[in-house]
Formats: sequence, C-alpha cells, structure tokens
Amino acid sequence: MSEPELALPLDGADRKELLRIARATLREHLATGYLPPGAPHRKTLLQPAAAYVTVQVAGVLRGCMGRVEADKPLYLAIEELTVAAISRDPRFEPVRLEELSETRVAISILSALEPCALERVEVGRHGLVVTRGPRRGLILPHAAIENGWSAERLLDEVCAKAGLGPGAWRDPDTRVEQFTADRFAEPD
Repeated sequence: MSEPELALPLDGADRKELLRIARATLREHLATGYLPPGAPHRKTLLQPAAAYVTVQVAGVLRGCMGRVEADKPLYLAIEELTVAAISRDPRFEPVRLEELSETRVAISILSALEPCALERVEVGRHGLVVTRGPRRGLILPHAAIENGWSAERLLDEVCAKAGLGPGAWRDPDTRVEQFTADRFAEPD
C-alpha cells in the first residue's frame, strides 16, 4: 500500500498566508459576524484541499473543525473552518472577541484518505478516520504523540470519537482510513 501524499504541497509563504487569513477571519468574524472580503493572489490557495483548523485560547483547546473532502478552495475552507472552530464545536463555548489576543490557530492540510493497513499505522505520522454507518471520527496525527498513545490506543480513541466502543476498529463493518497532514501554527 502506498503512503498518502499531500495533494497540495505548500511553501513557507503559503503557510504564512493561510495563518494570516485565519487571523483576519478571527478578527472579522468576532467583531462583525462576517468573513473578510477578497481572495488571495497565491494560486496554490485557490486549489481545493482537505483541512482542519484548531483553535486554542490561553493554551487550552477551544475548537477544532475540519473537512476531509477537498471540495473547496483552500483559503475559503480555512475561513469557514476557522469560524466553525470558534463558534460551532459543540464541546466548547464560542470564543469571544475579548479572548482574541490569547487565541492561537493551527492549520492542518490533509492528504487524501486511504484504506488503512492496521499493522502499518505509524504513531505521529498517520491520522485516522473511522466510519461505521452515520458515525465518523477523526484524529489528527500529532494527537497520538501529544497524548503518548500506541497505535492500538489511537485506533480505540478514534473509535470513541465516532461514538463507537473500544476495539470497534476490528469489526468488518467499520471502515478505517489513514492520512498524513502538513501542520503549522501561529507562534505562542
């Protein structure tokens, strides 16, 4: 099985522009409820890509939203996911304007999903998606490292995120897919 490749390789200027877009979106949405106007001039950011946006306030997770489908221009996906992460993650209270100065954004650009060979899951390199019927869970690659999880624990955790029990990944009705991610963040 081949390794998932990022469909959209980004350079440092692309990453910097995406973080600028996310920051501008934070400011504009928190102040007015709207998205900032305009589109970037960098052609790479006009290409469709799958992405996740993670928001922390004062170093504490306050929202994470993403798309595994590469069906929108990347800059627009980042704008929409930034708004969703700060206002629609059901686990957290929405971020408030007065928290803006303490808010930091991390962006992950995802490779295409590929069927997962369970014995080849590399902790820290692969993120996982588990799907069974209408239930779906996703964990980004860095989460396993940050939490000290083994590959099996990662599989159990992504099942839990999908609302499934431990070991549900072994069930033939459960689809497990892997991806890689290019993750970058604003400085603290």
